[in-house]
Amino acid sequence: MFSSPPASGTWPWPVFVRASALWHLVALAVALFVPGAWPWALAAVVLNHLLITAAGLTPRSQLLGPNITRLPDAAAARREIAVTIDDGPDPAVTPQVLDLLDAHGQRATFFCIAERVQAHPALAREIVARGHSIQNHTARHRHNFSFLGPRGFQAEIERAQQMLLAVTGERPICFRAPAGLRNPFLAPVLHRLGLVLVSWTRRGFDTRERDAVTVLARLTRDLKAGDILLLHDGHAARTAAGRPVILEVLPLLLERLRTDGLRAVTLPQALTPA
Repeated sequence: MFSSPPASGTWPWPVFVRASALWHLVALAVALFVPGAWPWALAAVVLNHLLITAAGLTPRSQLLGPNITRLPDAAAARREIAVTIDDGPDPAVTPQVLDLLDAHGQRATFFCIAERVQAHPALAREIVARGHSIQNHTARHRHNFSFLGPRGFQAEIERAQQMLLAVTGERPICFRAPAGLRNPFLAPVLHRLGLVLVSWTRRGFDTRERDAVTVLARLTRDLKAGDILLLHDGHAARTAAGRPVILEVLPLLLERLRTDGLRAVTLPQALTPA
């Protein structure tokens, strides 16, 4: 069962992060009190930092805090799936995406860059009016997002929350980091803001892959109820003919969902208990 996390209260630090803090303390004690042991203590700290970095560079990792990679069992039992679309809205691409979704009677979640929503407010409101959901993908989609500290995360994400609420009238409950990359300081900020981190079950890499068949194969390999799929209407790669890949992939993907008896719903629909 899902519920939006409280915006207050003590953040329950994950076991991995608490163990890392303890590891640092032990390494410091060894370096200070065991003669000649400081190189080993330093090596232990470096190893721990490498593990933390690896966790942050793995978008589907649970080590740094809660991370939704699949829909709840109840949603899967209803044969639901989530199609998530990142980096928009794009006035040249998003309207065509909306038309395709309407034509197939399916719903999607748009993880939007808030500054783009602010630049195209009518398009953002149309996304919501057509029954889709807009969620938080930061204010600017900064390339150095994963290097920010607590204050930087708070400022960037809270600003996006305010911008998206002002335009759409709806406060996001889900957050997705740029490229899914993060560090241990992100989860406590999301907790305070009442947001949950959502990544994906699988992605098509459609920001760099120009072949629609390849993208579709990545998205539909072992496709099943409860999956969260990732596509892009912003920063979309172009096919050899110059057409955004998502516009070639989406009709085929939606037809596959129909064939498999799956229904694409928004993340708030899937995550909120009935």
